[in-house]
Amino acid sequence: MQQDPVNKADFQRFVDEIQTFLAAANMYSDLPRRLAYAGDASFYRLIPKLVVNIDTLEQLTRLVACANTHKVALTFRAAGTSLSGQAVTDSVLVLLSEHWRGAKVLDEGKKIWLQPGVIGAHANQLLKPLGRKIGPDPASIDSCKIGGIAANNASGMCCGVKQNSYHTVADIHVVLADGSRLDTADSTSVQAFVAKRPQLLDGLSELAQKVKSNPVLSEKIRHKYRLKNTTGYGINALLDFDQPLEILKHLMIGSEGTLGFIADITYHTVVDEAFRATGLFVFADIRACCEAVQLMASAPVSAVELMDARALRSVAEKPAMPAGMVALKDNAAALLIEVAGEDEAMLTAHLQAVSGILAGFDSSMLAQVPFSQEPARNQALWAIRKGTFPAVGAVRPAGTTVIIEDVAFPVTQLAEGVEKLQALLVRFDYQEAIIFGHALEGNLHFVFTQSFNQPSEVQRYGEFMQAVGELVAVEFGGSLKAEHGTGRNMAPFVKLEWGEDAYRLMQDIKALFDPSGVLNPGVIINHDVNAHLKDLKPIPSVDTELDKCIECGFCEAVCPSRELSLTPRQRIALHRQIQDGDSALTGVEKAQLKEAYQYLAVDTCAATGLCAMRCPVGINTGDFIKSLRAEQPTGKWLAGMAAEHFAAAGVVARFALNASKVTHNVLGDSATAALFRGLNKVTAGAVPTWYPAWPGGAKGSDIPQHPDARAVVYFPTCANRMFDADSHAEDRRPLPEVMASVLAKAGYRVLIPDNLQQLCCGMPWDSKGHQALAKQKRQQSAEALLQLAKEQELPIVVDASPCALQFSQDGLNVQETAQFLHQYVLPNLHIRKQQQPVMLHVTCSSKRLHAEQQLVELARACAEDVVIPKDIQCCGFAGDKGFFTPELNASALKGLKQQIPSGCHQGVSNSRTCEIGLSQHSGIPYQSILYLLDKVSERQVETP
Repeated sequence: MQQDPVNKADFQRFVDEIQTFLAAANMYSDLPRRLAYAGDASFYRLIPKLVVNIDTLEQLTRLVACANTHKVALTFRAAGTSLSGQAVTDSVLVLLSEHWRGAKVLDEGKKIWLQPGVIGAHANQLLKPLGRKIGPDPASIDSCKIGGIAANNASGMCCGVKQNSYHTVADIHVVLADGSRLDTADSTSVQAFVAKRPQLLDGLSELAQKVKSNPVLSEKIRHKYRLKNTTGYGINALLDFDQPLEILKHLMIGSEGTLGFIADITYHTVVDEAFRATGLFVFADIRACCEAVQLMASAPVSAVELMDARALRSVAEKPAMPAGMVALKDNAAALLIEVAGEDEAMLTAHLQAVSGILAGFDSSMLAQVPFSQEPARNQALWAIRKGTFPAVGAVRPAGTTVIIEDVAFPVTQLAEGVEKLQALLVRFDYQEAIIFGHALEGNLHFVFTQSFNQPSEVQRYGEFMQAVGELVAVEFGGSLKAEHGTGRNMAPFVKLEWGEDAYRLMQDIKALFDPSGVLNPGVIINHDVNAHLKDLKPIPSVDTELDKCIECGFCEAVCPSRELSLTPRQRIALHRQIQDGDSALTGVEKAQLKEAYQYLAVDTCAATGLCAMRCPVGINTGDFIKSLRAEQPTGKWLAGMAAEHFAAAGVVARFALNASKVTHNVLGDSATAALFRGLNKVTAGAVPTWYPAWPGGAKGSDIPQHPDARAVVYFPTCANRMFDADSHAEDRRPLPEVMASVLAKAGYRVLIPDNLQQLCCGMPWDSKGHQALAKQKRQQSAEALLQLAKEQELPIVVDASPCALQFSQDGLNVQETAQFLHQYVLPNLHIRKQQQPVMLHVTCSSKRLHAEQQLVELARACAEDVVIPKDIQCCGFAGDKGFFTPELNASALKGLKQQIPSGCHQGVSNSRTCEIGLSQHSGIPYQSILYLLDKVSERQVETP
């Protein structure tokens, strides 16, 4: 069912009404924000009339009821990682704020209650200590959210058919189109719903009876759900259950926001086996490969991933790949197999069973990487499989998009299905296409590049999809969507796959739940046979690096500005709109967009580079934003002067910090803040915004020398030379003194360059895009450090992770504090662990340096209870952004304070600027982890 276009008067009445319960800050009607949410991970683009950000269930309920009254369409969006166009609309797009991230582990981990804003991987982090996990395991689990996982019935590599949301849902809390609510875990809610919505429940019972009395349709449904299948509604619920409430619960799974809103869900969890082994097996012939898959369908395997020859060739240079893969013939294929067990004995038994099956195919085997439990090697094997999709995306022609389709064949016909699908791709000239997938369920993904810039290209795609539909759904009786959901892309083919009777049944379901058609119209049920060829997302070529972006949204979960302004995906999408000469935007609209872009994209980007770590094709959007900053004329002269006279600049900065401290002591918090706000305004932002966590200027350090100890070259970074210790901290010594103290206990002394005050890693210039100045300062410092280190080949220790990251750009071998302490110092100390809990902030630079684990282990060596707050990937202080754009820091850390446990009065990290913002927004002092280590450590006493 599709909704008729709403008239302007009805829409305005809707807006007027929701303004009575939604704050203006939660409603985005401006063009830049609406364009930012016009796309998801699919290749569709629709510009919403309005975007609303919902804080509470009460708001959501009133919004849905209001939309139903005024016949205004709503589309719910979680992470926006859907691949089939489920999360775009030209009406009202509904987002969920940070208040929808609640999670509770129940029944000793056998169940878990989750709100829709929880990222899937975070749910598994809660369950991991109990040896459990949620059943669904989509490849996007680090980015996608529970709302999308349940609404799309997402599965994944290890999930199979029996561990998806449909089969593991225990209870569900939903809001239906008329605003009625049902929480199946609450008997009072159930009773009220039964009394309020009897027609809906009776209607479901009638539909179930209709299906059960139709043996042909019943058998078709049973057949389709032996496979992975997310095409259309989950009408297997009408066969699987008798009670209408159970039918309703299971129909909500995979309904893609077209039947109601999932306010929370309780899952039955599954065992997360602790012992795992992985191997890669390359077959000369796809048929032999698929025969092995059939035999393994009843074997004790947890995952079997198939990759065709083109997929293997695309990642031939990956670590752990066997030699010679670049020369594979087209009929070759490989299986990546994971075997698991709850203990070593069970794993061994499972491996013997699987190895026995593979032994029967020795004559067909071209190469193999044998089973192993070694984690690093197995991660490299899985990186091969996960690298196939981005490998196509990274080399696609400019102006094209990457499409990943998702079908399932009966496993007994898998080889024939793969061969015919390969032939179809060749026929339509998708020569770059690769095929891979979850072989045990016959679930195959095929990836190809497509341009929509010419009518002929759109026509080619349309004819290809029709041919795919006929091949998979008609000839093989398979699924056109196995796990990615129906969406706009496959809605025109639902009837083709299911036939007239089943399709009419799905129409009846939609009419029962949403008679006015206000919930995500055009998705799942769509009468337009060409809907999949409309509203296609333009991908103009704008930049060599940015052209790689497929707008998947994997970057968004780690972006500190995601709830303040824009995400990396949105920064790229809007830049494309600004630069596209063929855009439908008017000149006035482009000027409006460009003006807004300065704050939304440039000024509020932390430029930390975390996005690159999550991006499938490695795009560092922060580098792009820094290049835009470098184009701005303001600040270039000042940057050059600061670089040339850095020591003097440091003196001035320390004086200014101490002056502000004196001002605060005289005027107090409110008056000082007001004074600085005024100065900030009259100087057009040149004077930063003051707040209580501002430190004073650093004091000089008194570092005792121990001439007989082993030497270490130590670089006290400019932040630690400029900023005094936190005024509320127990230990207020300058950090260099603390560093010297800790190292002395372990038998080390420090060597510091004589011209230290003139040295800097270059980050202040790098963050503003002045790359040449940054490199100049970095090289100047590197020369001074190497001069001290080279004669004795001494290690170089840098006391702030962002600065260590800067030095690593030029290949200078330095160690960040936590790295050096963990490896060389900790083993030589006697530690008395602190009993009080400690908050730990892992900096983004530590993650990029791959030093995260050392920092975490160091903290856990010092304290019994180390709390790493969830949903905070970066503090957003970003060099000096915390001073000049403090709202970025505040937004990134808005969930910090409530996560501090009782009795916790200390936070630790390894970046002084990050610690300033953390102190401000937590209410407790944050300091370098060196202070904690010095507090709990003593020199290791050698036994005679």
